[in-house]
Amino acid sequence: MSKVYYKTEEQIEQIRESANVLSSLLAEIAKVIKPGITTLSLDKLAFDYIQDHGGTPAFLNYHGFPFSLCISVNDQIVHGFPSDYIIQDGDLVSVDGGVNLRGFISDSAYTFGVGEISAEAQQLLDVTKGSLLKGVEQAVAGKRVGDISSAVQEHVAPYNYGIVRELVGHGVGLHLHEKPEVPNYGKRGSGPKLEEGLVICIEPMINAGKAGVKFWDDGWTVSTIDGKLSAHFEQMVAIRKGTPDVLLTFDEVEKVLSKK
Repeated sequence: MSKVYYKTEEQIEQIRESANVLSSLLAEIAKVIKPGITTLSLDKLAFDYIQDHGGTPAFLNYHGFPFSLCISVNDQIVHGFPSDYIIQDGDLVSVDGGVNLRGFISDSAYTFGVGEISAEAQQLLDVTKGSLLKGVEQAVAGKRVGDISSAVQEHVAPYNYGIVRELVGHGVGLHLHEKPEVPNYGKRGSGPKLEEGLVICIEPMINAGKAGVKFWDDGWTVSTIDGKLSAHFEQMVAIRKGTPDVLLTFDEVEKVLSKK
């Protein structure tokens, strides 16, 4: 992870343009994701879509990662490889992607419930996304990273879910991973101060069971230690005074999903 980069207003607007491409890509994925298609077909869609919109996939070849998307299914938490796996009714499919548009980087993730999912799975999705929104509320100038972390943790705590600790949010914009790290657990008033010009990714990774993780031999995929479901949602926020500036919302995705 590189150093802290404070962005100018012009740079933030360039990052927002990159985020707009990524937001639209997630909406395109929302249109086509269903039982019977492979996760590799979603990766191809992403590669083509990003290139058609003037960008390059920020994940592709990043430290050797061989795909445009991380696609993690059910007990996979993050960094799953797209493959010939055929998506099944009831699956949770986390799609994590990034766009490099003229040197400005966006990064976001959304976990889709495919077909008819269980009540347990739906609650996990709702709580994880809700914890993200609670964290975003704290992403304003004058607060600290720990205020975000604590807000996520406090929202999740009543459900006895496992909060992943080995993987965290981060700064973003000029590089895919910048400082500061943004954990999904912590103490209010702790950590680096949030200042204008920061752009960060807040990304709760929440397990239905234990918090522990298992790292796969492929060097990338991370799954739950007990085989239970996991969910992952990620948004980008530019730090402002008074109110968060969410550079990438889920509005387009959820508009599509509401019609399915």
